Amino acid sequence: MSASTPQITIPADLLPADGRFGCGPSKVRPEAVEALAAVGGSYLGTSHRQEPVRYMVSRLRNGLAELFALPDGYEIMLGNGGSTVFWDIATFGLIEHRSLHASFGEFSSKFAAASAAAPFLDAPVVVTSEPGTHPDVLADPTVDAYALTHNETSTGVAMQLARPEGATDGQLVLVDATSAAGGLRFDPTQTDVYYFAPQKCLASDGGLWLAAVSPAAIERIERIGASDRWIPESLSLTTALDNSRKDQTYNTPALATVFLAVQQVEWINDNGGLHWAASRCDRSADTIYGWADKSEYATPFVADDAKRSHVVATIDLDGSIDAGTLCKVLRANGIVDTEAYRKLGRNQIRIALFPAIDPDDVAALTACIDHVVEQLG
Repeated sequence: MSASTPQITIPADLLPADGRFGCGPSKVRPEAVEALAAVGGSYLGTSHRQEPVRYMVSRLRNGLAELFALPDGYEIMLGNGGSTVFWDIATFGLIEHRSLHASFGEFSSKFAAASAAAPFLDAPVVVTSEPGTHPDVLADPTVDAYALTHNETSTGVAMQLARPEGATDGQLVLVDATSAAGGLRFDPTQTDVYYFAPQKCLASDGGLWLAAVSPAAIERIERIGASDRWIPESLSLTTALDNSRKDQTYNTPALATVFLAVQQVEWINDNGGLHWAASRCDRSADTIYGWADKSEYATPFVADDAKRSHVVATIDLDGSIDAGTLCKVLRANGIVDTEAYRKLGRNQIRIALFPAIDPDDVAALTACIDHVVEQLG
C-alpha cells in the first residue's frame, strides 16, 4: 500500500474469489484464457484470410445470431476499431441526412457529437436528460435514423429498447449496445443496427466492433455505399459487409480478441442463452442495489429502479466517506476497478455486473466495502 492509502487488510474469508469488477476491459474468465493458450501454437500468428481464423469468425457470427435469436434476414457484421470508431462509420454509412440522438451520458453524447461534426449531414436532433436518467424518444419525421443507447456505461442507466411510436419504415433504429450486448434482454425486431464491442459482457479484449443488422439497415448500407458520398475504405460498411459475409475483416483483427469472444458467447449459449446470462446479471444487480438500499452510507445513483442497469451499477457514497480512498484500499487488497467514471465527478463507485462476474463475488464485494468503511471509521 502507498503511504497515502490507509493500512487496512480485508480478512481473506471476506474476499471475492475474483476481484475484477471493471466496466471495460472486463473480467475474462480463466477458462477462456486457458483455451486460448491451448491453441496458441496453431491459431495465434496465422493469417486472418485462412480457414482457422475464418472458422473462428464464423463461430462468433453464428454464436451471436443464436444468442440474440436474430430474425430471418438479420446478419452479424464485424470490423476493427471498437464502438468509438463505429460512431464515425455510422455517420458515413447509416445516416442519410439527419439523425436523432438520445443523449444521457458520456458515451451517448459522443455519437451525437460525431453526427453534428459531419459536414455532409444536417444538424442532428439531440434529446437530453440529466445523468442518472434517460430521455423519452418520440418519432420525428425530419430524421432517418434514431440513435439510442441500451446501457449508458458512464452512469449505469439502462433503457428499454423500442421503436419510437409513429416511426416509419424508412427510419432506422441504431442502438449502442457496447456494455449491454450479452447481458441485457432485448427484442431484435425493435432495432436495425445493434452494435457493440467485446470487452464488456463478451469478456474479451477491445479493438473490434460487432453489429446485428436488419434487412432495412443492409439496404441502407448498400444504397449509401453506391452513392457519390466519399467514404474512407476502412470506414466503409459495404466493405465490412462484404468481408463479414466471407467470415473475415477488411484489415487484420486481433485474433485473441475474436477467440475470447467466441469462448464467452458459446459459454453463454451452452448454459441457456441470453435469458441465462441476463438472469445471472439480475442476481448481481439484486445484490448490489439491495445492499445499497439498506446501507446507511450508500445509495443507488439511479433513483428510478426501472432504469437501473443490471450490468453496470453506480453507487453514491455519503460525503463522510471518500470514494477514492475506499477504492485505493480495495485495490490494495486485490479488488480492482471499482472507481467511478471520471467525468461524472461524483463521490461514487461503479461496479460491473457482467455475466462473467460471479454473483457470489458481488455479494463478497459488498461485505468487503462494509468492512473497509467500518475500519475507516
